[in-house]
Amino acid sequence: MKSSDLAPLEYNPFYKRYIDLVDNIDLLDAFKNGMSSTQSFFENIPEDKWNFQYAPNKWTPKDILMHISDTERVFGYRALYFARSNNAELKGFDENIFAENAFANNKTVDELLQNYLAVRNATLSLFKNFNTNQLMQIGQANGSNMSTRAAGFIICGHEKHHCNIITERYL
Repeated sequence: MKSSDLAPLEYNPFYKRYIDLVDNIDLLDAFKNGMSSTQSFFENIPEDKWNFQYAPNKWTPKDILMHISDTERVFGYRALYFARSNNAELKGFDENIFAENAFANNKTVDELLQNYLAVRNATLSLFKNFNTNQLMQIGQANGSNMSTRAAGFIICGHEKHHCNIITERYL
C-alpha cells in the first residue's frame, strides 16, 4: 500500500502536509528509506549545530531528533491500538511538554541516534505484522479519524518535515 491509497477520511487534514512528503512507495519501504536517510542526515549535522537554536525558545537539533522518536512512539501506539480494537479513542499529546521532559540536550548524539534506530526498528516490526484489515482500521486520535496505515505514513512524513526544517533554519 502507498500513500496515494489513503482516503481523506483516514486522517485529519492537518496531517496531509506530512503524508505529501512521503514518496509514493510501499509503507514498509518508506519506513526503511526514512530510517536510512534520517540517520545519515543527523550523522552529518556539524557538531557546532547540535545545540543551536535559531530563535529563543526553539528546539535544538537534539530536541528535534528526540521529538521525532517520541512522536513515532506515540503514533506507533496509536497504530497498534487502532489495529487491535474497534472504535478506539485516544487523547492527543503535547509535544512541547514531551520535549521539555526529554532532556535531549543532556544526551549525546550517539545516544539520540541509537534511540531513533531502536524506535524505527520497533515500528517497522510492528507494521510488518499488521494484516490488510488491521491497516485499514480507523480510530480516533485527538478527536479526529486516523487509520492504522495513515499513522504509518504520518510517521514517515513527520521525520522528513523536521529534516527539512533543520536544513532551512539550522544549517
